[in-house]
Amino acid sequence: MTGKEENMQSANRVLRISQLDALELDKALEQLVWSQFTQCFHGFKPGLLARFEPEVKAFLWLFLWRFTIYSKNATVGQSVLNIQYKNDSSLNLIYQPPSKTQKLWYAVCTIGGKWLEERCYDLFRNRHLASFGKAKQFMNFLVGLLKLGELINFLIFLQKGKFATLTERLLGIHSVFCKPQNMREVGFEYMNRELLWHGFAEFLIFLLPLINIQKLKAKLSSWCIPLTGAAGHDSTLGSSGKECALCGEWPTMPHTIGCEHVFCYYCVKSSFLFDIYFTCPKCGTEVHSVQPLKSGIEMSEVNAL
Repeated sequence: MTGKEENMQSANRVLRISQLDALELDKALEQLVWSQFTQCFHGFKPGLLARFEPEVKAFLWLFLWRFTIYSKNATVGQSVLNIQYKNDSSLNLIYQPPSKTQKLWYAVCTIGGKWLEERCYDLFRNRHLASFGKAKQFMNFLVGLLKLGELINFLIFLQKGKFATLTERLLGIHSVFCKPQNMREVGFEYMNRELLWHGFAEFLIFLLPLINIQKLKAKLSSWCIPLTGAAGHDSTLGSSGKECALCGEWPTMPHTIGCEHVFCYYCVKSSFLFDIYFTCPKCGTEVHSVQPLKSGIEMSEVNAL
């Protein structure tokens, strides 16, 4: 029976990462509640809540404690992850919730501890008397001991997987699943396909900017179009100068790049600034210099219309 009970407990044991995630969710909820609460006083006098901030926070956390741990035996983060507190003093496999005494002491240790730390900090911050100096040193010593105890408890938690906080260990409560968790067999075929596709997509995103699209387009067009037809067509375009080799419209501020084709100034200049290895899409000639078309040739073409 003992071996069977151990197997059942190990199967229903809450993962360490789930317990830590529950703590992080609780911290995020506290920050969200406090930010929403302070926005209610946005239009009031600045610093209105500063004097009573520890008390106001304690009241809000006490309100949350009343409707979470006290009534449902779990914090908000634990409820999201299907976790709740169990009385560790019970040796039965049947779930036994924490007692009212444990819940009250939980509120004292968490809410009361935070309030005491913040209030003492505000109290000793502007006090320079010798008596207050000794009290401040004593409080700092106690806080240091608590931090050391939390560190030791965390290291034990990483090894044992039980009692994520020092408060849980002192009160004898630990996290369990609300409902029994069934063992599942996970198939990784879909995950492998997704990882493979994402890796291939990232490789393409890295590779595409390195490809010279204009030069590749010129190569493909030179292979697909017959040389005779292409030469005749290019010579006609070159002689007429009525069509930009890039946009296909009447060339605005016509320029050449060293071949017989004509380009709009903005078309060829933007393409050359974007790609210093820009080549003519018609014949594949590399850009040596962007020169304006001679005025005599341009006027003759206009008169030819």
